[in-house]
Amino acid sequence: MPTRPVIYQLLVRTFGNTKLNRQPGGTLAENGCGKFHDISDKALSSIRKMGFNHIWLTGVLEQASGTDYPGRPADPPEILKGLAGSPYAIRDYFDVCPDYAEDPKNRIAEFRELLARCCRHGLRTIIDFVPNHVARSYASDVRPELSFGEGDRHDVFFDRDNHFFYLNESHYGGGPPLKLPLGTALFIPETEFGRVTGNNSVTWSPTINEWYETVKLNYGHDFTTGRRTLHLAGTENVPRTWRTMDAIIAYWQEMGVDGFRADMAHMVPMEFWSWMLKRARARDVSVTFIAEAYDGDPAKLTDADVLDELLKSGFDGAYEHPTYKILQGIYESGKWANDIDGETFGGERFHQCVRYIENHDEIRVANPQHWGGVGMGAGKPAAAVMFSISRAAIMLYSGQEIGEPAIGAEGFSGDDGRTSIFDYTAMPEFQKWFNGGKCDGAKLSAEQKSLRKWYVDLLAILSEPAFTAGDFYGLNHANKQNPAFGRLGGETCSGHWLYAFLRRDADSGQAFLCLVNFHPTETLFDVRVVIPEHALDWLGKAAGISFKGKWGCSKKLTASANELAVSGLSVGDLESFCVRYYVLK
Repeated sequence: MPTRPVIYQLLVRTFGNTKLNRQPGGTLAENGCGKFHDISDKALSSIRKMGFNHIWLTGVLEQASGTDYPGRPADPPEILKGLAGSPYAIRDYFDVCPDYAEDPKNRIAEFRELLARCCRHGLRTIIDFVPNHVARSYASDVRPELSFGEGDRHDVFFDRDNHFFYLNESHYGGGPPLKLPLGTALFIPETEFGRVTGNNSVTWSPTINEWYETVKLNYGHDFTTGRRTLHLAGTENVPRTWRTMDAIIAYWQEMGVDGFRADMAHMVPMEFWSWMLKRARARDVSVTFIAEAYDGDPAKLTDADVLDELLKSGFDGAYEHPTYKILQGIYESGKWANDIDGETFGGERFHQCVRYIENHDEIRVANPQHWGGVGMGAGKPAAAVMFSISRAAIMLYSGQEIGEPAIGAEGFSGDDGRTSIFDYTAMPEFQKWFNGGKCDGAKLSAEQKSLRKWYVDLLAILSEPAFTAGDFYGLNHANKQNPAFGRLGGETCSGHWLYAFLRRDADSGQAFLCLVNFHPTETLFDVRVVIPEHALDWLGKAAGISFKGKWGCSKKLTASANELAVSGLSVGDLESFCVRYYVLK
């Protein structure tokens, strides 16, 4: 990716939905739904001015849904999660969700218009790519000849050129018919045969906690035999699913989509990614691919670190989930700021990942039941560290910037601290910014306006060379025995709540000292930060250094090299949730 991606993620269903008097599990008519046209010139102009250069239009592809349209019947409830349906249970890979169109028959044209608007505002578009599974009702109306499952053999569990894995009577769950956890009706297409669920569950009776609404796709490897997929390397006559997926990516590229976020990319063979990404880049060298992936998932198809393997396969970036869990754990599970250091030695991967604090799968920071219940302010130190320590891609989820809390049950999703992706719902606090399409934030509280401006300021400073092109040097390791490094109570080691690091770009000579206090209520008094000799050598500073407050303060500080390495730089008091960046002179 030639420019550091700064990605604004929005779920079309919720972004422009202004209907706030909703019913849990309500219909589209009862609860409303956002539209493509809600992502208007005003909205896109505001997103661009915040500092974003990419927009992830989440949930665009046509999914299985309980809403009926002429020529497109509703899906049966037993294969749905929520009435609106999961955006990750794709029903037709060559179509978009009719819910989002003013005229459902004209939905592709309306989506093309949205792509054109994004382009005019300098925003590269990303959509979902869900390679591991599809909805149980998958059937393409647009390209029926490429429908998954057409021509499959149903009498074998695995065949290289089948699209799906088919159950036999010996598999767990009592044999046919397929028995789904919701409702009493059978899913008629799977009364004679059954298919493996998207989460690799080989059973006739998937549970409510499984991806029962989806079907696992087959890439020419039988996942039940292990992770080794080297037999797929160098294949000229590639498996049928590979060819279908390549046609899907080509279809959206031709339409003008600039990039793809690959769902659960670690569950798909690395050999497929290498093959497909080369083909996609032959059509458009600048196409962006980012991967949702978790190395700890036993379903990954490699024995090596899957993030490294995905990058080798050609991805531009993969989810930086471990650091996210540490930042959340500072408030929820006793993690220390020092624990962040363990995730800063990943080599090039450290700078080639996707960094986030919220996304559609994760808990809202402002939710009172999570993140220690400390409120929207926790997003400040978390984002400052997550987004500032490397030159990797940045991703922010709509609503995060104004403290959307996702309070209450929405239907299938329940009261889980997330903005539901399964139900027709809205973001009540975010709608104060949307303000009926004015997108001016007029109805936000003073605290919400301040938080949004804080994110604008953060993204602005992160456009400086030290952050877009520079390297990282952590300082917590040099301050663990420094009692003036933010210790509280009876702590005998430093680095619980305070995190300090340097960023430096060798070409421009620009360097920053960054300080972050994670504590939600306590001020850290009389803080001193040791900058050891090795760090000074790394900075190219043999004598004294001047530190000019760039963000969070305006003071000018000076210290000799000896003072910095022995007693440390005196930075005064750091209030709760404080973030300070000093530029070095």
